[in-house]
Amino acid sequence: MKPFAYLRAERAEDALDAFATRPGAQFLAGGTNLIDLMKLGVTAPAALVDIGRLPLDGIDETPEGGLLVGATVRNSDLAAHPGVRAQWTALSQALLAGASPQLRNTATTGGNLLQRTRCPYFQDTSKPCNKRAPGTGCPAREGAHRDLAVLGHSPHCVATHPSDMAVALAAFDARVHLLGPEGPRTVPVTDFHRLPGDRPEQDTVIRPGELITGVTLPPPPAGARSAYRKARDRASYAFALASVAAVLHVEDGVVRHAALAFGGLAHKPWRARVAEDLLTGAPAGEETYARAVEAELSAAEPLRDNAFKVPLARNLAVSVLNALSSPSEGGPTPS
Repeated sequence: MKPFAYLRAERAEDALDAFATRPGAQFLAGGTNLIDLMKLGVTAPAALVDIGRLPLDGIDETPEGGLLVGATVRNSDLAAHPGVRAQWTALSQALLAGASPQLRNTATTGGNLLQRTRCPYFQDTSKPCNKRAPGTGCPAREGAHRDLAVLGHSPHCVATHPSDMAVALAAFDARVHLLGPEGPRTVPVTDFHRLPGDRPEQDTVIRPGELITGVTLPPPPAGARSAYRKARDRASYAFALASVAAVLHVEDGVVRHAALAFGGLAHKPWRARVAEDLLTGAPAGEETYARAVEAELSAAEPLRDNAFKVPLARNLAVSVLNALSSPSEGGPTPS
């Protein structure tokens, strides 16, 4: 492993200053992804700026009735928070579907958003990869791509974003708070991650030296229910082949509000805007749900070995929407 400097910041401003004065520095919180990448040789920071002691570990109600979640809040604490479980149920379910209890006790909200893809070519430094080394190619397109993208990919990259949490945040229209050399700014989580295009090495819109300070969850729509469901190869500790987070409000048999996001299908959490437009104002029911989801997934461009993801995602989404609109059949607790 390449030698690196280690600095511990007590204030956000100190962290930004340390980053600015150490070329090649990276911020360190839980380290559950970063340390793995350092061991693999995928990344070799010149310095680690530890932000674990910054006062960013609170979960506070906003004046509007939402939640402000600090960047260093542990995934396990966020999943167990009574308000999250009651009002943002899909987020709690998504966090509990991710990783293992040990990792959830260490992983942070900000780090979860910034984790890198688990594409085998990205993680293997003996292989070419446009994300790791721009211009070297994407062997996954013709190689081992069963677990990779079917939506929004490009000739340069077919990697998928691995986060469960980010999928639920996308369905809830969360916002990411950033602090950098130019001051604070806020970005919708749906715009925070990027599709690969011709710049697959750039996962997010975060600027050099910027630090995630928190995430805001707006109040859920009145009367809405939410759920997250994930399909994977193993019952636990496995990344999604496909996942879905849904927020649904049905009144008098009509869909009044629908928000749907997919995981495991694209380079970023995929917000299903086409499906949402078709669902809103339509009669609630399996036929409506299937038609809307199929319209969304008609944009899919599966590769040789991952076409199964399209019907898998469709069936997951329709099943979740059915459950959310049928409380008598054991649907999740309303959010």
